[in-house]
Amino acid sequence: MAPRMPDQLEDLVDRLNRAAVTLRDGELAPDRAAALVDECARLAAEAGAELDRRVRATDTGAPAPGSGQLALGG
Repeated sequence: MAPRMPDQLEDLVDRLNRAAVTLRDGELAPDRAAALVDECARLAAEAGAELDRRVRATDTGAPAPGSGQLALGG
């Protein structure tokens, strides 16, 4: 069996985790740390867009469980 290729979301999460470890080390120059924080923001936005695509791809048109309107008692 061929090795499983990581999907885009897994890759983004891995990259964010590696960046977080690097930032926590505290050994980066301030300008490099700032650039890495910017990269994290870009990666997080990309991950959010990927999650949004996946949700839309699985959307059946039915409301998600628990997303109905609450009835107000009266």
